Amino acid sequence: MSTELPPVAPEVLAEAVENLTARLRKKLDAATEGCAAGAVHEADGTVTFRFGEDALVTLRPGPAGTITTADQATCSCLLAPRCLHRAAALGAAPLADTPPEPAAEAEPEQAPAAATGPADPTGSTEPAASAAPVGTTVPTAPVLTAAQLRAAGALWHVAAEALAAGVTAGGAVVQAELLRAAHTARLAGLIRAEAAALRVVRGLRAAREHRSGQRLGDLTGAFRELLHTAGLLASGSADPALTGTARRAYAPGGSLQVYGLCREPVLSATGYGGVVTHLLAPDGTPYSVSDVRPGGLARARGAGSASVALGGATLDHAGLARGGLRIVGATVSAEGRLGAGRGVRATPLPGSAWTEQPAARLFARPAAEAVAALLADPEAAESALLGCDVTVVGAVGEHLLVRETRPDAPLLRLLPAHPHPELAHTENLRRIASYPGLQLRVLGRPDLDRTATLRPVAVGPVPGAEHTLRLPEEWLGRADLGYDRLQGAHFPQEVAASVPLPAAEGPDPLADSPLWRVRRLLETGVAGGRRAVAEAARGTESLAGASYAPLRRAGLTAAAELAAALAAEADRRPRDVFGRLADPSPDGYAWAWLAAATHLAAAERCLIAASWAASPSAVPVSGR
Repeated sequence: MSTELPPVAPEVLAEAVENLTARLRKKLDAATEGCAAGAVHEADGTVTFRFGEDALVTLRPGPAGTITTADQATCSCLLAPRCLHRAAALGAAPLADTPPEPAAEAEPEQAPAAATGPADPTGSTEPAASAAPVGTTVPTAPVLTAAQLRAAGALWHVAAEALAAGVTAGGAVVQAELLRAAHTARLAGLIRAEAAALRVVRGLRAAREHRSGQRLGDLTGAFRELLHTAGLLASGSADPALTGTARRAYAPGGSLQVYGLCREPVLSATGYGGVVTHLLAPDGTPYSVSDVRPGGLARARGAGSASVALGGATLDHAGLARGGLRIVGATVSAEGRLGAGRGVRATPLPGSAWTEQPAARLFARPAAEAVAALLADPEAAESALLGCDVTVVGAVGEHLLVRETRPDAPLLRLLPAHPHPELAHTENLRRIASYPGLQLRVLGRPDLDRTATLRPVAVGPVPGAEHTLRLPEEWLGRADLGYDRLQGAHFPQEVAASVPLPAAEGPDPLADSPLWRVRRLLETGVAGGRRAVAEAARGTESLAGASYAPLRRAGLTAAAELAAALAAEADRRPRDVFGRLADPSPDGYAWAWLAAATHLAAAERCLIAASWAASPSAVPVSGR
């Protein structure tokens, strides 16, 4: 019997908090704290909470195990359903996700219309502006509906207020306002904005509860994405693609021939687990087949050998990762995910080694070129895989250091693609680290938030190398690091040439850059809100003054000016007609924070790109 609380749909929690009086809202955070510890779990999934002698809250999740309607949460007190007890119990539960699509779900046989949100209530839609030659002025129609513009504007304002409050004041009421605005955005078809808002709410919860693994930098990035998305949409000039889609849209893909690259486990924080198998077409187009369902770690571990539910194929994911498929009537999403519609037919094909096309082209160009291309297309970077041949240097701290086998290559840091100790990634990397001088062919996902960092999902031997992996023939020249466990017999018995282990990892151009001052200011605002930035600006070492001199000396003048403008805006204290202090609008502060955060993200991406292209000594780092 599970001891976890059932996830709650965001709109249900938002409505419960909205129905509270102002007096009860002030008590909500205290009532929610520690509420989960006293929950009683029944065999049928029902969860009860006791508040004193007269109040008993009961959560009855639906068949999917989620609270999706208000009547699934009841309280026995006289104020119910507008009571503090019910809102506290709902607030203690995790937020529900939109369930991932099952791999075997039938997909539409025709391409759906572009998702720009629902039509107006009258049934009309507003067309996007057509392209015109440069220099030509033509009248343009709005690309978003009036309802979408209103929802985006409301979400921007609520997000600005949440940023001004920060983690310290971002309790249940602030979170509920974000959830309400996110739900309104979803109803208006702004799916991407809703997802960004939910990430901020989850980040605020994790930060307030001091959960292990929570990074303030992650919450800062979530706020930046939310404000950027809502701000663009509210302006009315955003690309309709920025709205996102509620469901993965599948379009007819005709006949395809794909070959397996590798498979990797999927494990989400909301209880979903499974596997995704990466595939390549002969022309190099990437595809994937996923099988992600509720089940957590056990599901992620077992799905690696589960059958592939695609057009009657007789392969499992382990076989597909080293085999191939000929698919007739394929349906494909924009991300390259293959659907399992009723008209799809698939037959197995012999696999292709990494030394053969199409996989060989992944390892043909330097890693720096591949990373530069990914940085230019952040959306593609989320799922793209990068291949390179490396020589193992050894482990320093939490990193496995390797060097790409090309002249003047920098040290690369390898980190587990998924750090969960029950998955094989960490153990495999530790074993590889004990063989300095070993040459590897690595396929992984670059971590674009860290300098020269790769998270490998599979490894294989380097063709023609003497000191490289010795994998079983049936593995077809690669090992999936999340599922296959490397043993001593898979490594060369001869001692490789000595590779000197650096005394340290060398300078980190991102950490050593004076940009850390801007990063600290932004994170101070996220943690303590507008007041914390204002207090820092009024401190003995003014943030708007001498503390940004290193930025200017390093040539980062724009970063210094944006940071100073943020500090000044945070300390702006308008007065009413009687000279009394008035609360300033959060909009100006949010725009100043977003400008500094956007500039910082762009500057850090430049440093990250440079860290892949040259040795650390060649990357300019100046002044702390």
